[in-house]
Amino acid sequence: MIKLLHFADAHIDIANYGRHDPKSALPVRVMDFLGALDQIVDTAVAEKADMVIFAGDAYKDRNPQPTFQREWGKRIMRLSQAEIPTLLLIGNHDVSPAAGRAHTLQEFNTLAVPYIHVADRLKLWTPDELGVPVQVITVPWISRSRFVTREETAGMSTDEVYAFMEEQLQLRVSKLVEKADPDVPLILTAHASVQGAKYGSERAVMLGHEIVLSGGMVNDKKLDYVALGHIHKHQLLSGEGIHPPIVYPGSIERIDFGEAREKKGFVMAEVGQGQTEWEFRELQTRRFIDPEPIRPSPETFMEDILSQLPDATAVTDAICRVRLTYPRDLEPLLDEKAIRDYFQAAFDLKIQKHHLTETRSRLGDLVHAESLSPEELLEIYWRDQRLEPEEIEAMQSLAQEILADVA
Repeated sequence: MIKLLHFADAHIDIANYGRHDPKSALPVRVMDFLGALDQIVDTAVAEKADMVIFAGDAYKDRNPQPTFQREWGKRIMRLSQAEIPTLLLIGNHDVSPAAGRAHTLQEFNTLAVPYIHVADRLKLWTPDELGVPVQVITVPWISRSRFVTREETAGMSTDEVYAFMEEQLQLRVSKLVEKADPDVPLILTAHASVQGAKYGSERAVMLGHEIVLSGGMVNDKKLDYVALGHIHKHQLLSGEGIHPPIVYPGSIERIDFGEAREKKGFVMAEVGQGQTEWEFRELQTRRFIDPEPIRPSPETFMEDILSQLPDATAVTDAICRVRLTYPRDLEPLLDEKAIRDYFQAAFDLKIQKHHLTETRSRLGDLVHAESLSPEELLEIYWRDQRLEPEEIEAMQSLAQEILADVA
C-alpha cells in the first residue's frame, strides 16, 4: 500500500474579486488559492505521503506572470525538499494552443528538480522512475493539433475527428495497461472529462469539442485508482465500494459563484493492488454567499431588497453577490449605496442587475457588422447579455480556440 495525495485544478492566478495585499503586492484572491495549496503541501509533508499526484491546471493563464510562477514553484519545491515524489500532469490551462511553445510547468523538467516529475505525454511510469512501488499511466490534456495529424483526419467532420481521437486514445491506454506489471499497483491519472461526470460552473468554458474518456477506459479492473482533473466539482464516478475508485477531487478554491455551494478539497488514498481506500479532505477556503434572486415590487422596492439580504453578521470576509430582477424603468428606485453599506464587512460584493426588457446587440450608428471580426461581434454580444467580465474573458478564450480549430 502507498499513501497518495491527489489534487487538481489549482488555478492559482485567478484574481477576479477583491483587492491587493499591501505587504506581498499579490491579489488577495491569489493568496487564497496559495493558502489552499499550502494546506495541501502541509498535509503531504506532515502525513508523510509516499506520493503526490497533481492532475493538471496549475494556472488559469497559459502564460502566467513570473510572480505567480514563483509562488507555485515555492510550494512544489517544498515537496521536493521533503523528498516526496510528485507527478505534475499537464492540463488544458497549462498548454499553449500554439504548436512548439513550452507549457507552464516546463521549468521543472528543464532544471531536473529532484522528486518532481512532469507528465506532458501519454506514458506508463515505472516504480524505478518514480521511486515508489507503484505504476502510473499519465493522460495529459489531449488537444486535436497535438494528437492527430491533418492527414489522418482529412475529410472528417468535427464530430468524426473527436470520435477518432477517442478511439485512438482508448487503444493507446489499453496497450499501456497491458504493458504494466500485474504484480504492482497501477494508477491512471488524466486531465479530461469522463462520461457520466457532473459538471460544475466551468461547464461554460468547456462548450467546445474535447475528448471525453469512456467509462470503459477508466473502469478497467486492472487499475487500482483513477486520479482525475479538469472538472471542478468533487465527485466519485465509480460508486461507493467499487474498485477502482474513479475520483475528481475538484478545484482547490471556488472560481466563481457557480461553485458557491461546492466543498473544495483534495483526496488522501491508500492504494494497494486490488484494494484502495480513500477520503476527501475539505480545505478551509473563502466563503461565497449568493442568495436567491430578488424581485422587488415598485411599491416597496428597497424594503423588499434589504429584507431579503443575508444576515449582515454572516457576510464578514465573504465574497457576496446580490441579484436583482426588475423592469428598467424602476432603476431610479435602486439605492446601491444602501446595499453596499449593508455588506461593508464583506470581502467583495457584486450587484448584478437583470432588467426585464428585450436586449438587442447595438453596434453603433457608424459601425457595420461586416467590418468587425467574429471575436469582436461575440464580445459585443456578451456585454449586451450582461455577463461578468471574467465570464466574458472565459467565453472569448473558448471562442478563439474554436475559431482557430475551424480555420
